[in-house]
Amino acid sequence: MDTAELIENFSFLENWEDRYAYLIELGNALPPMDSADKNDQTKVDGCMSQVWLKTDIKDNVLTFVGESDAHIVRGLIAVLRIILSGKTKEEIRQTDVESVFKQLGLESHLSPTRRNGFFAMVERIQSEAAK
Repeated sequence: MDTAELIENFSFLENWEDRYAYLIELGNALPPMDSADKNDQTKVDGCMSQVWLKTDIKDNVLTFVGESDAHIVRGLIAVLRIILSGKTKEEIRQTDVESVFKQLGLESHLSPTRRNGFFAMVERIQSEAAK
């Protein structure tokens, strides 16, 4: 799935309950993260829940896996994987994640702490891409 398909899928969902369920479904489909990778180096600060992101850069392409103890946050990790994982560093720098976030209709339905956590994950990924 790519970003355009993700936006289209969310646009078909008429209410927040359906979007919430879809977000959880996306999170449930995440590949498992190795428990050894859940450590202080991969932990994302700024998230209310426990969140870990492990990035890998190969041939200028960034990929990452993530995990959270909260279902909705796992869904947000899945959204970020669709938007950013598998992209070059330059593509990540040029991606307007906040615009996609708004197009998905998430900005008005997530608590400020969840939103802050989401953008803490974005900042971590963009920081890794800037290295």
